[in-house]
Order: sequence, then C-alpha cells, then structure tokens
Amino acid sequence: MTIDIDYYELLEVERTADEGTLKSAYRKLAMQFHPDRNPGCADSEARFKAINEAYDCLKDPQKRAAYDRFGKAAFQNGGPGGFGGGGGGQADFGDIGDIFESIFGNAFGGGAQARRGPARGADLRYDLEISLEDAFHGKNIDIDIEVAVACTTCSGSGAKPGTDVSRCRTCAGHGKVRAQQGFFMVERTCPQCMGAGQTIDEPCRDCGGEGRVDKKKTLAVAIPAGVDEGTRIRLSGEGEAGPRGTPPGDLYIFLHVKRHAVFEREGSNLFARVPISFTTAALGGTIDVPGLDREHHEFRIPAGIQTGKQLRKRGAGMPVLNARGTGDLVIEVEVETPTRLTTRQRELLEEFRATETGEECPNSEGFFRRLKDMWDGLG
Repeated sequence: MTIDIDYYELLEVERTADEGTLKSAYRKLAMQFHPDRNPGCADSEARFKAINEAYDCLKDPQKRAAYDRFGKAAFQNGGPGGFGGGGGGQADFGDIGDIFESIFGNAFGGGAQARRGPARGADLRYDLEISLEDAFHGKNIDIDIEVAVACTTCSGSGAKPGTDVSRCRTCAGHGKVRAQQGFFMVERTCPQCMGAGQTIDEPCRDCGGEGRVDKKKTLAVAIPAGVDEGTRIRLSGEGEAGPRGTPPGDLYIFLHVKRHAVFEREGSNLFARVPISFTTAALGGTIDVPGLDREHHEFRIPAGIQTGKQLRKRGAGMPVLNARGTGDLVIEVEVETPTRLTTRQRELLEEFRATETGEECPNSEGFFRRLKDMWDGLG
C-alpha cells in the first residue's frame, strides 16, 4: 500500500507549524501507527512509513523550503528543489537506488536508509531577532530552548538500568528482513525493531524506552559582525538527541534584524536621510553624522545643494561577513523649510525676497518661463 498525501495533511498540522508542533504531531502519530502496536496491519505499517517520510522532510529547513515550493517533485530525479541527482536532469546512482527502493522496497542491498547509516536526531530551527547594532559589531547571546536530550537514567540506551537490550529475533540483529517477491529478493526494514537490530525487554521508566527526554537548556550563540537578515548559524550536535543513543541533529539559528530608527541597510552599505536647514543648503557648510561604528563622520555640504542629493563616506558602512572591508555610509539630504520664524528672521527674509531677481533659483524661474511660453503659444 502506498500513501500519497500532502506531508502537512499527513502529520495533521498547518503549513505554518513550527518545529515544536511538528515534533509533537509526529510523536503522537508515530506511536499510534507503530507496527508494534498494530502487528500484521499493512495499512498501519504503510501509514507509519509515510509519517516518518513526512517528518524527515519537514524537520529539515532546506528540505521543507524545497517541498513548500515544489512538492515531492523537489526530491525526484534531480528536481528543482536541489535534493536529487546531479545537474542537467541526470540521476546519480543514489537516485537509481531510491527509484528501485520505491518500487521493490530496499532491494539489491539496501536503499537510502542503508546509505545514510544509523538514524540521527532531528535538526531544529530557532528564530533570533537582533538589532542592527548587534549585526554591525557582533555579539554573544544566550538562548533558551527545549530539546530532546539523551536520557541520563539509561544513558540513552532506552533500557531500564541493570537490564540489557536483546538482539531482535525477527531480523537476527540485522535491522532488515528479506522476502521473495517474484524474481526479486526484497529487503525491508525490520518491522519489529524498526531497523535498530535490538529490542528492549524492560524499557526505562524515565524515557519510555526511547532513550531521550525533553529538557530546557541554555546555549551560547556567537553572532559574527556583518550578519544580515536571514543569515543562518549552525550549531552542530545541538539539535534533538537521536533515539536510543544515536547521534543528535543540529540546531539552525535564523537571524532577523530589527528595523533601525535612523539607518537602512542595502548589502554592506548604510543609508540615512538627513534634514539640513535651508541656510546650510544655500550657503554650504558641514554636518556631523554619528555612525554605527561609534565614530563621528563629517560631511561637507556644497552651497546650493538640493533635496535628494546623496553624499558618501567610504568605509563607514557595515562590515562584510567573513571577509575584510566595510561598505559605505550614504546620506540623502532633505532641505527643511523653517516653520517657526522670529520677527527679525522674517524681516531678513522679506529683505532677501525684495532683492530676488529670479537667477537665485534657476529651476523655478525656468519652470514658470516654460509655462508662460506654453500659454502664449495657445493664445
């Protein structure tokens, strides 16, 4: 029996489900359809296999992203998700093995699971929000997570202390069983021990024979200087502990940078819109702009500068991640018209207006001259 259902429907979760929700749903369904609880039931065995396939995909951030975009086609014959064979649409020997496995069930010496070796714990995702200052300078941050760790009572074996695990009688410890199907000798994962090759007569009371328990722990995360939105940090071995002493998965930290009150980022460059007085714009001068590098950067304002003009300070932007050099600090000038004038200031401006000839602001003079010529032409 083959089950072809959407992975999210199979695990009975929403497409936006986080890692914890996926894990909880998987454990509940895996326990419900485990072959040990449904001996001889082909439907339950097929459902159990499909549940494991779905969780194996969705627990991995990269595989999940590919599945969300392309569906199962992402993992077939070098599909667009990038998890298949080599380039040009050609399948490698691993793909051929997967094709035969889907048809004949791990025939010809084992399929994907045999190549992967012993099962490992699930990879986990953690979303961490940082400030732009943290992204600029780098920072060490402690995070708290709840994760499955090896059970200390049984040292991860799953067996009650003082007892031993036994070799599986169904597969004689090989983790697989063989059966004749027509011309082929088909090799499948042992339904009794689920490939472990061992069975537990007396399970550990603390972990229920799984060899792992949920625990809160604190991890130190080093944020390097120059990280950007979506940067991923991998903490090897800090994911879920594997079942019954198998290796743990990894923890992936996905960084999200908060919007800054002053600066905007584009690659390694920093941008800021800086208001200046209309007198500074007309006469020129200098302004001082503090940067994220805690330095004061002086910009020279040329006389007659207009709103929208950009000025650049080389090397005052963001550091480049894992490389030498920094970007630039770019300011965009906004000429501010005064709204609160003293009596004396108003008198001075009136005197200035009385002396205007139109040449002071050539753009305005030219615009109204063109309008006048247009109306004269229509007349």
